[in-house]
Amino acid sequence: MTYYNRYNDFIVNGDYIMVPHISVTKKSSDKRVTYKVGKSRLDKLSDQFYGSPYYAWFIMQANSQYGNQEWSIPDNALITVPFPLMKSLGEYKSKLDEHFLYYGR
Repeated sequence: MTYYNRYNDFIVNGDYIMVPHISVTKKSSDKRVTYKVGKSRLDKLSDQFYGSPYYAWFIMQANSQYGNQEWSIPDNALITVPFPLMKSLGEYKSKLDEHFLYYGR
């Protein structure tokens, strides 16, 4: 699997720009798991479902109702894991490109 470095999209003339919130559409193919505080970790869920721990940020993006930090996820919360990964990342990238088209970088 090729690593998707999401930060490449936010570098303009060597400087980082603000990362916008891009909503991830829920799909019937998504996985859903119960989050256990002190036991669950998004990097472990990423590794379990994607074979790589580097997409924890994407799982958090899909669960924005809990804020943008993993420690704000309450115990027993139902977490959505976007699945399959490549299709979900493609949608994210498409929405990000649309955001840049409308608002610039």
